[in-house]
Amino acid sequence: MEFGWQDRDEDGTKWQICARFHAGHVTFSRRTGHNNGWVDYTTPTDAQWDRLISEAERRLPRRLMTTKDFERLKAQRPS
Repeated sequence: MEFGWQDRDEDGTKWQICARFHAGHVTFSRRTGHNNGWVDYTTPTDAQWDRLISEAERRLPRRLMTTKDFERLKAQRPS
């Protein structure tokens, strides 16, 4: 399952964020502009984790994500 949104970092650079949830694991990638490639990164911010969980929560009532998968996704978030 794929989630996407746009975000700005502390330098003001606009990033397109993509979070992929597959087989119980979350992978974050980002890119600037539509002509650049995706770059994986392992240090998503708390705000990005909050956004991912919020986006996933919105899919629950529409049955696009199961409750079991949602709980697995929340468990991936570092404390």
